[in-house]
Amino acid sequence: MNPIELQLSIIVAVYERQDELTELLSSLTKQSNSNFEMIIVDDGSKNKLDTVCAKFKDQLDIKYYYKSNSGPGKSRNYGMEKANGNYFIFLDSDTIIPPNYIQSVYDELTAHYVDAFGGPDDADESFNAYQKAITFSMTSFLTTGGIRGGKKQVGKFQPRSFNMGISRKAYETTGGFAAMRIGEDPDLSMRLWENGFETRLFPDSKVIHKRRTSLKKFAKQVYQFGVARPILNQRHPAYVKPTFWFPSLFFLGTLFAWITFVVGLFFQEYQTILWIPFDLWLIYMMAIFVFSMLRFKSVKVGILSMQTTLIQFFNYGYGFLESQFKLNILKQDPKKAFPTHFHVED
Repeated sequence: MNPIELQLSIIVAVYERQDELTELLSSLTKQSNSNFEMIIVDDGSKNKLDTVCAKFKDQLDIKYYYKSNSGPGKSRNYGMEKANGNYFIFLDSDTIIPPNYIQSVYDELTAHYVDAFGGPDDADESFNAYQKAITFSMTSFLTTGGIRGGKKQVGKFQPRSFNMGISRKAYETTGGFAAMRIGEDPDLSMRLWENGFETRLFPDSKVIHKRRTSLKKFAKQVYQFGVARPILNQRHPAYVKPTFWFPSLFFLGTLFAWITFVVGLFFQEYQTILWIPFDLWLIYMMAIFVFSMLRFKSVKVGILSMQTTLIQFFNYGYGFLESQFKLNILKQDPKKAFPTHFHVED
């Protein structure tokens, strides 16, 4: 696409979170390239967000829409219907956008156009230790987080909706996000592939992502991700991978390692063999500590990263197994087994 033809519309579907939205919009006023419109879709907030948007009307080309609560996917679709652009960018309210973000998107799309992209996320130096540890667990190559694919896997990179873009053509062909409350972004990525569209990582289009600020919220989030994966596998069987089982196998392997460790305390003649699983588990956890400590230059974050990684694997792994059992053993309908994962209109 000719760069002159590109018209970017940034769409933010948000429920409450006044402070986060203010911080996000403030960061967007500092863009080196201000050639974009801003679409805020208030997804039924009890305290409407129009007053927040009004503060930026002189700095951003901003439009505010209020609608009844339907979840993020439906609200993003609503935003695309209202937008004037021919290319849509989705950002979450808990992100902060570096000054070169918009320009980097223009650069990527003009150099090598693609109908859908995703960008990476990172933690800011100002974040607390738990936020940095959660970021590590969600983005490190040692865990299930991180970039889905890479530069060499142009067609199979899976964008996430906290930092994602699709063309109007891709939206009109696929219908946008399905009425899923969890897993709606990988679902869209796979439907894009099924319709012949490519996806690509834009490595320089990074956002600062606050993610969950408490371990309880993080545990609930990754549990829901685990539940969503077998649902996605049913919807898109062509893209099922054996690696999806890794968190569950780690969860079960950890239990096995600790059991054999305890048994080895009572059967010392077999201790060397019995403690092999625990030794391997310990080596892995030490790798988490070292890589996190070096990345954030903090022993505390390294220690907390071991905790957040265990929470990630245990909760995701348990959710995955529960979903597998209900969907593939009990043969339950996903919408009946996990009704909170879907919007009622789907």
